[in-house]
Amino acid sequence: MHPRTQRSGRVYYYMYTKDKPRKEIPLGPDFILALRKYAELNIVVEPTAGATFSDVQKRYLVEAVPKLAVSSARMYRSDIKHLLAAFHEAPLDQIKPMHIRQFLDDHADKPTTANRCKRVFSTMWNHARGWGYTDLPNPCEGIQGHSLAKRTVYITDEVFAAVRKHASAPLIDAMDLAYLTGQRPADALRMTERDIVDGYLIITQQKTKQPLRITITGELAKLMERIQMRKATHKVVTGALLTNMHGKRLTAPALRTQFDAAKKRAAEHTPELAQEIMEFWFYDLRAKAADDTSDDRGDQAASDLLGHDSVKTTQRHYLRRGKIVAPTK
Repeated sequence: MHPRTQRSGRVYYYMYTKDKPRKEIPLGPDFILALRKYAELNIVVEPTAGATFSDVQKRYLVEAVPKLAVSSARMYRSDIKHLLAAFHEAPLDQIKPMHIRQFLDDHADKPTTANRCKRVFSTMWNHARGWGYTDLPNPCEGIQGHSLAKRTVYITDEVFAAVRKHASAPLIDAMDLAYLTGQRPADALRMTERDIVDGYLIITQQKTKQPLRITITGELAKLMERIQMRKATHKVVTGALLTNMHGKRLTAPALRTQFDAAKKRAAEHTPELAQEIMEFWFYDLRAKAADDTSDDRGDQAASDLLGHDSVKTTQRHYLRRGKIVAPTK
């Protein structure tokens, strides 16, 4: 499939035939429907003794990727492009562990992407085994990915306040909501008034489908009141909690643009904190929420807020300040 951006900014998908001269078949603007139509026009290759990686990826894109969360599906499609460049027509029975190691080494300049591609390859291979394309062991088994340094940046109250001071009203709401709920940016952007039920903010995390009920009390209750008051000043009606200056739902690109602008202004006006401010990622608010909750109510409370099944996940990936301990004497 080939995407093409129209003058309106909308993306349409097309398929080219192998005829001479080749013909162009429109598949429509919806990616999932375009995939289905593509699959209908290009019969998914049935398992054969000489199946290639390309055969597997065609079926995987049609049958597995659409079942993923939108953000995950987008990332998988991007990673599969990297894998196709390396393994395109490679027969499955010729792909060995050494080739996975070579792929990782060839992409050592982007270790995070390389590791993610390896995980996607492993998932695709397991699907291929289930579909009958191969019965060989997964070549990713035993191959270590790149070692990645754990992010250790903790956003202090001073840095948070400095950026918040120079933020727009929509960004202030977004920062406060992300911090007070401890949720991912995508989940914060998806929250609506319909999620407020019987004094709880009901959340189903997009990535893990983990359900949560956060009590609307304290600072979160004040934030909800402020959001409702700001929304009431707009003629545009939307159920989204986070809205832009015109009352419409706040989008991820707009949030990113406003956040970067606020950081730049904050760094200029607070030079002594400039480095810490520019190292601030919006996603760090989730880790700040975990650390601050852990200090007040313990690691288990932080894990519950973030929606983790295991407190070890919270401790390993989100608690960045270390335990509070007493001296020997």
